[in-house]
Amino acid sequence: MSQEKKLASLSIVYISLSGNTQSFVKRLTEHLLNHYTLDIETINIKELNHETFPITTPFVAILPTYLEGGNGIDSGDVEILTNPLGDFIAAHDNYKYCFGIIGSGNRNFNEQYCLTAKQYAKRFGFPMLGDFELRGTSADIERLAEIIVNNFHIFTAG
Repeated sequence: MSQEKKLASLSIVYISLSGNTQSFVKRLTEHLLNHYTLDIETINIKELNHETFPITTPFVAILPTYLEGGNGIDSGDVEILTNPLGDFIAAHDNYKYCFGIIGSGNRNFNEQYCLTAKQYAKRFGFPMLGDFELRGTSADIERLAEIIVNNFHIFTAG
């Protein structure tokens, strides 16, 4: 009788407003399932309607950038629309299970590009693992999947 090896569980916690982040997460999840031995759960915070719950599996957060107008230096650094992700991470000490964050945005916004993800990294004390623009490319998927898996293994080993 053979024993099945239990897969390591990894969650991807994200918020998608325009569909770009959701498209990226879907392609990232498919890549992770096809190339790594992991059990993946995705949680789109937008679907929770501001509800929170304790998360007990290590997770990576993926956050698009939505800010008030400005330049990201002396104005325009206030998060709008994506706050429920921060609320979820803060609730129930969920931040203790987050091993990093990935930001997305539009490079046309210069200093504001991925600023919210950088703010979360500072606020919660986890690293910013990387970034991608808009829907991300296949090269972004491959690059960030490797970074996620490496950081997941470091987090779960420690």
